[in-house]
Amino acid sequence: MDRRKFIKWGGIAIPIAGVLSVGVIELFDKKKPKAETPSTSVSPKGEKADYTIRIATGLIEVGPQHIISTTTYNGQFPGPLLRFKEGRRTIVDIYNDTDVPEQFHWHGQFLSTAIDGAVEEKTPYIPARGMRREVFEPKPSGFRFYHTHLAPGANLNAGQYTGEVGPVYIEPKNKLDDYDREEFIVLKEFDPYFMRGGDMAKDFLSGEAIEELKAMEENAGKKHGTIPGPVCGGAPQPGKKDGKEVGAMPKGYEVGYKIFTINGNQLGHGAPVSVKKGERILFHILNGSATEIRSLALPGHTFKVVALDGNPVPNAAEIPVLWIGTAERISAIVEMNGPGAWIMGDLDDDDRGNGMGIVVEYEGHKGDKPQWLTPKPFKWDYCLFGKPNGNVQKPDEIIEMLFAKQNGADKGFNRWTINGKAFDMMDMAPMFHLKEGKRYRLHMRNASDDIHPMHLHRHSFEITKIGGKATSGIIKDVVMLGGFQEADIDFTANNPGLTLFHCHMQIHMDFGFMAVFDYV
Repeated sequence: MDRRKFIKWGGIAIPIAGVLSVGVIELFDKKKPKAETPSTSVSPKGEKADYTIRIATGLIEVGPQHIISTTTYNGQFPGPLLRFKEGRRTIVDIYNDTDVPEQFHWHGQFLSTAIDGAVEEKTPYIPARGMRREVFEPKPSGFRFYHTHLAPGANLNAGQYTGEVGPVYIEPKNKLDDYDREEFIVLKEFDPYFMRGGDMAKDFLSGEAIEELKAMEENAGKKHGTIPGPVCGGAPQPGKKDGKEVGAMPKGYEVGYKIFTINGNQLGHGAPVSVKKGERILFHILNGSATEIRSLALPGHTFKVVALDGNPVPNAAEIPVLWIGTAERISAIVEMNGPGAWIMGDLDDDDRGNGMGIVVEYEGHKGDKPQWLTPKPFKWDYCLFGKPNGNVQKPDEIIEMLFAKQNGADKGFNRWTINGKAFDMMDMAPMFHLKEGKRYRLHMRNASDDIHPMHLHRHSFEITKIGGKATSGIIKDVVMLGGFQEADIDFTANNPGLTLFHCHMQIHMDFGFMAVFDYV
């Protein structure tokens, strides 16, 4: 039994918290009947749940004659939209109808470690064939989501490779902007497989590669008797060890996909988004992928980005294309002023052709053939949505972080390190120590050619420098760090308890790319 299986199955022995004012209040075996319908679960005290979630293996029809077996929430993909009121006490009953202990992560919320949903923070597992009632006050407002937080490692039938993803919207006191209605969009791939190497799009991010970080990766390869191949792929290059020529270590395993969906349907399957001329639609878009960065365009229309990761932006800029890292969310208003039938989809022709698109159909154009037009190239720049002066509060402490890759070092998988150390799932020892109330700056340096969507649990952060430019006012919980680039993000340690920090690429976090903060 490897270390990931050990922690998954052994984690059930973690002590269960007692009655909490905000947290877990009940945990028991599934010996009572299933809830008849969602949101009808009643506690022994007679208190009804606001929502009921059931984790179970089920079937989803993603395309004509194409049905996938995967783990889902309430037998559907995406999981049901959960709408909360900020700060209003909420009860959610979570049933685990599978044979595997589960973690249910409330991504982007400021919750206690008891229910955040990560074993690295010592959140108790939801037992196999058991349930847990969670009571909490949802916050902050905006677009959040929920997903499993298991570490599947080499198992492509577990973790975020499954259908365990669902949207959350916490109602703000004020509307983000003037719009007529909302549409929730979840981007997700299925039918994953391993491949050797594989290159993601890298040239869409603003900012230039830093030569010093490139040299670090090259020197790391020489140290181990190898040097990496070219940044954008290609044949391995020779290196030297003890004066002898050696070939480069093969690239580690990556994950590819055969099926691409929006809201669980391949392009052309399922209902289109029906619109009327003149409507202003607020699209809430979630990248629910395990490993992929996604793009999205709607020909003849622009996106007015009003919030990132659920948080209103200082500058609501209009742009032609969205780029969305794994687990990022974008809320954008589109004014419907181009009648016709259009494909809103990914820029990649293969991915869109295999399903990553949805039809947007104007009133009076039902039955028209949906059109796709490739937009002009566009660089994704977070600074477009921030304040240009970069005038931010001075941090109390700067934490230096260097991210690096060891090609194929873990049984063919790449091993990822933070400051030279891969996260150990056996002891899960905290790497960084915080003091409550202090403001910290994470100075992140990426000595690899991969893009990393970096996520901080239980807190939001402010981007203060990225792509070589200072900025302020952009509040997020995930940010894409470009290959051989650096970025600064600031946060206040105002939610005591173990706090997980990791790359949101499932295959990266499973093989070392995590760290834990604690408060002292």
